[in-house]
Amino acid sequence: MKIGTVPIFLIALALAAPAVAQSGKVYRIGLLETTSATANRGNLEALLRGLREAGYTEGKNLIIDYRSADGRADRFPELADDLVRTKPDVIVTRGTPAALAAKNAGSIPIVMAAAASPLATGVIPNLARPGGNVTGLTSIVDEITIKRMEIIRQLLPTVKRVGMVLNTSNVNVTTQMKEADAAARSLGLETEVFDTRDVETLKRALEAAVAKRTEVLLVSGEGIMFANRQLIVDFAAKHEVPVMYASREFVDAGGLVSYGVSYPDLYHRAAGYVDRILKGAKPGDLPVERPKKLELVISQKAATPLGIVIPRELLFRADEVIR
Repeated sequence: MKIGTVPIFLIALALAAPAVAQSGKVYRIGLLETTSATANRGNLEALLRGLREAGYTEGKNLIIDYRSADGRADRFPELADDLVRTKPDVIVTRGTPAALAAKNAGSIPIVMAAAASPLATGVIPNLARPGGNVTGLTSIVDEITIKRMEIIRQLLPTVKRVGMVLNTSNVNVTTQMKEADAAARSLGLETEVFDTRDVETLKRALEAAVAKRTEVLLVSGEGIMFANRQLIVDFAAKHEVPVMYASREFVDAGGLVSYGVSYPDLYHRAAGYVDRILKGAKPGDLPVERPKKLELVISQKAATPLGIVIPRELLFRADEVIR
């Protein structure tokens, strides 16, 4: 798969045209994503690798239609309707807002590559037997938020206040905030929310956190954050603010520390759901599964300018230390 300035779905359509005449069934997979194909490269490669392992190859028996909300969750309903009009065999989504939009757009089978709280938000009624047209994987964000607070306490034992950068309009956030507040109190920490809805409010939220001399930030893994991860990482470095991130992509961009699911692993597993559905399985009969791989990634390189000495126990626990 080539990812560049040309939209991936146009590339796929161009490649697939001669294949239709040469072979039998050509499957169309719609992707409803939070960020561009370029920014999402690692996850896309994992999904396509899983599909190739199951016998599906772009240009032969597979067409990929990619739609990106570019970090703006309000665009998902329109993009979902657009995808449905292409009549895909399956739609793969990332994030609860995308899954909800795809579900509301019609009855096409949906595979959640990652959704934070599919039960609490009404995407599905049951994990073991979801029913309807939605299945896939959950990213258990609520549970992970508690662990992130514990790591913050270990990494920065003297801090008192944690600033949470998140989008309070996101359907997942209410539960996350409750879990984070409870975890913070148990660790002797206070929390303050810095709300963000788009890139401009994100910038203002970060500036407000610095103006209030917030000791450490916890940045959520929502689409707006992921789409602007380099902006966040650069801001944190410039203002010397320690930040706990939701996934390793932020640390790869220069951030300090992340704890969360391995999204490439979830996308690779999502390919198995797609394969089973294409072979006749009903989404509602396929149990929604939890992550199998959680990873702690720490950057010694980012810690040094901040004067942070990473505790030995965290170094031993880390899945990767960037030096």
